[in-house]
Amino acid sequence: MTEETGLRPSPIAGLWYSHHPAQLKKQIKTFINQAELPDLNGEVMGIIAPHAGYRYSGRTAGYAFKCVEGLSPELVVVISPLHNYHPAPYLTSKHSAYQTPLGAVEIDHQALAELDEALEADNGLPLEKIAHDKEHSLEIELPFLQCSLQGPFQLLPVMVRHQTAEIAQRLGKALAKILNSRRFLLVASTDLSHFYPENQAQLLDHEMLRQISTFNPDAVIETELRGKGFACGIAAVASVLWASRRLGATSVKLLHHSTSSEETGDLSSVVGYGAAAILKAHNLN
Repeated sequence: MTEETGLRPSPIAGLWYSHHPAQLKKQIKTFINQAELPDLNGEVMGIIAPHAGYRYSGRTAGYAFKCVEGLSPELVVVISPLHNYHPAPYLTSKHSAYQTPLGAVEIDHQALAELDEALEADNGLPLEKIAHDKEHSLEIELPFLQCSLQGPFQLLPVMVRHQTAEIAQRLGKALAKILNSRRFLLVASTDLSHFYPENQAQLLDHEMLRQISTFNPDAVIETELRGKGFACGIAAVASVLWASRRLGATSVKLLHHSTSSEETGDLSSVVGYGAAAILKAHNLN
C-alpha cells in the first residue's frame, strides 16, 4: 500500500446533506430521536444503513444509528460499494482523514495495513488506495457516526467494487481476523431496489430484508442473483454478515424500511432503504 496523503475534502456536503454544521447536526439528531426501536436483545456489533441523500433516506438511517447511540468503539469499519468503475475489487482511501462539516474523521492506517496483509495472504488481492474519490456511499455514514457515537473513533473505510460472494466472503474473513482484539463497530452501507414502481419495490425489498434477517450471507447474495431482491451494496452487506458471524454475532434485527416515494410522492420509480442491527446474544452465565 502506498503512503497516505492529506485530508479528503467532502465532494457531497451541501448536495447530499447540509454543509452547515449546526443545521446538519440538528437534522441528524431529529432523525435519531424520531426513531422508535424494537427490543434489541443483544449487543450491537454492526448495523446496515442506507446511503442516499438525507432528504430521502435519513429517516431510515436514523433507526440504524439510534441503536448505536452512546457507544464508544475505538474503530468503526464502514464497508460500502464503489459506484464508479475500478479494476481492483477492494479499495480504500489514500487520505489521512475524511472531512465532513462536523470535523475530520481520522483513518486508522495501522488497521488498514493489517487488513491489506490479511487479504493478500488469503487471496492475493490487496487493498488499493485511491485519492480524491467521489464515492458518496461511504462518506454519507460519517456525520451520523459523528452524532451518535460517544468520544473519538478511528475509521477503517473499504469500498467493494466486485459484487461477488467470493470477494465478500474473503473480506469478511479478513475483517474478523483483524477485529478480534479491537473494540469495533461494523457498518454496511447499502440502498435496496432502484427505480421500480412502488408496489414492485415493496416486494423486492421485503424479500431482500427477509433474507438479511436470516443472517445468511449466502442467501443474501443468491437473492440478488435470482432477481428476487436487490441491494447496490450487496457485497458490503454480505462481508459484514460474514465478519459478524466469525466474531460471535448471533442474529440480525430489522429496524425500518422506506422508499423515496415517502418524500417525493412519486410512486412510479422509487429507491428502497432499509436499516438493521447485527446482534450478539448477551452472555447469561
